[in-house]
Amino acid sequence: MSTPDSPPQGRIAQIRSAYSITKRSDKTIGLRLLAWFLVVGGVVFALGWFLGGSGSILGIILVSLLSVLTGILAALIVFGRRAEKAAYAQVEGQVGAAAGALGMLKRGWKVDQAVAFTKSQDVVHRVVGPPGIVLVGEGNPNRVRNLLSVERKKTVRIVGEEIPVSTVVVGRDTDKGEVPLPKLVNSIRKSKRALKPAQITPVLNKLKALDAMRPQAPLPRGPVPTSAKGARRMMQGR
Repeated sequence: MSTPDSPPQGRIAQIRSAYSITKRSDKTIGLRLLAWFLVVGGVVFALGWFLGGSGSILGIILVSLLSVLTGILAALIVFGRRAEKAAYAQVEGQVGAAAGALGMLKRGWKVDQAVAFTKSQDVVHRVVGPPGIVLVGEGNPNRVRNLLSVERKKTVRIVGEEIPVSTVVVGRDTDKGEVPLPKLVNSIRKSKRALKPAQITPVLNKLKALDAMRPQAPLPRGPVPTSAKGARRMMQGR
């Protein structure tokens, strides 16, 4: 039975799960986190000491506490980034991985999974947000480019030329313009803004007509990188 002062059991399990997953691909994660804690905490302690923190017992206690908290924060930030990297590495290349990543786009974004697909498991997902419409393809790069081209033409026919419709191929070959899975969400977020919030709703209404004519995709929900989400929640105090 947990007390009011004890952390939620779900968070503890989340941290353990994230650490376990990260440890599989990053054997030195424990030493890295310890090093960041000691270095950052040590720097903060030294600064506090030379700035007058050694003048009293209370000052020493406050400087020590600040250095420990800062060291923990630094370790958590590093852990969150490496946990996210490890989580993406586990699902990269799997069907639905991009769909899971796109699920991290929340407020102000509308994500529709598998708006177009083939029997060979090439899939196109659609994102509607400030940059306009972004069609994200995952699967065989050559086949998915053709699928994206067809879907883009259909979309432009419905929403009109004035609404930006861009395409993204998820893959590792950056020389061919592919976007690696770990960079997918940030790449979309950083795209040039083209639509205001009030303009997005009419676009979504137009796309409903297109979606009404589609067959349902036989695609399971994409594997969301749970350890990355866990690390984010942990850093946000949720």
